[in-house]
Amino acid sequence: MHAAADHHHGGGGRSILGLRRDTPSHSLDAQTSPSSTSHGPNGIHDADLESFQKQVAERLHDLLSYSGPEELLSIDWTRRLLDAFLSLHEQFHAVTLKIRPPKSTPVDRNLNEFYDRSVKALDVCNAIRDGIEQIRSWGKLLEIVLCSLDSKKRNLGEGQFRRARKALVDLAIGMLDEKDPGAINSHRNRSFGRRSNNSNPMTPRDYRSVGHFRSLSWSVSRTWSAAKQIQSIGYNLNYPKGNEITATHGLALAVYTMGVVLLFVMWALVAAIPCQDRGLQVHFAVPRHLGWAGTLMALQERVLEESKKKERKNACGLLREIYSIDKWSWAVRETIDSISFPVGEDKEKEVRQRVEELSKVFESVNEGLGPLERQVREVFHCIVQRRTEGTGM
Repeated sequence: MHAAADHHHGGGGRSILGLRRDTPSHSLDAQTSPSSTSHGPNGIHDADLESFQKQVAERLHDLLSYSGPEELLSIDWTRRLLDAFLSLHEQFHAVTLKIRPPKSTPVDRNLNEFYDRSVKALDVCNAIRDGIEQIRSWGKLLEIVLCSLDSKKRNLGEGQFRRARKALVDLAIGMLDEKDPGAINSHRNRSFGRRSNNSNPMTPRDYRSVGHFRSLSWSVSRTWSAAKQIQSIGYNLNYPKGNEITATHGLALAVYTMGVVLLFVMWALVAAIPCQDRGLQVHFAVPRHLGWAGTLMALQERVLEESKKKERKNACGLLREIYSIDKWSWAVRETIDSISFPVGEDKEKEVRQRVEELSKVFESVNEGLGPLERQVREVFHCIVQRRTEGTGM
């Protein structure tokens, strides 16, 4: 999947990231587009289309309600984001099966555009998996620190402090290098399927063979750009015209909605997890009259505000646990650097207190990364499976 160039959108499109807080109320009772419920074939499928729009609004509202200062961009928040995507993707697929009439060229064209868009998300999933693996490697260094400065040990000697400090230095270097993870991960060839000797990302054309679906994907190449991939996913994602909604029996609006959800989820993953050439700028149009638009804009604005905080500007990822690792590992290292031997009782107590905080971070990361990685894997396979079923491959 080759990274697309930075595209600019015409037709009056707005940057969702540039919108101010003066958005309409985020009420779940807000009406969707009039077109969303007035173009079903004889009204048969209007309820399905409206139900999908309502579900999008509710899932985003739930995510927004769990976006406080301590929750936003945490592992748990990210898992809730992926859970919402999986749920909505399944409902979207069910809607397409109900509404899709046989041999409908406008419908097929509309759906195929979405499936091709979703294929580009597979490379993002692989890049996120590499990022999760990198965070896991930091956890191993934290474990060395915790074992070296184990609170159960009565006396901490110079050798133990030396070992802990070396692990902390390696951790600091690793987190700095992760700002250019291509230098670290480019040699890897991990994937959610079997290994492949081809290091280039896939294109939609590649996925038209069963063999590629079996191999699924491979890690991204060293020239791959997360920022450009997100822009490519959002390219030409425009609200459908009235005649398009009519010609597709209302399905065009559901396709557009799912496309926006896909873009937001992949954008948020790239914001949170370390991956090469990260970037948060993306442009697409979202009409304010849609019942979920205000909530989505509020979520994106909160993520952007987090990225602009002084202590987060140079972070390799906005995941809250990454910030905690950085904060407490530096606190422990600074305390160690200030120690002179033999260690006084007060200084040893200070070390143990900071190590205790670092231990909490380690437990959170150690427990959360496995389930998060499994969810990313599930998103990957869900996209592949539904595209296979949707295109009749």
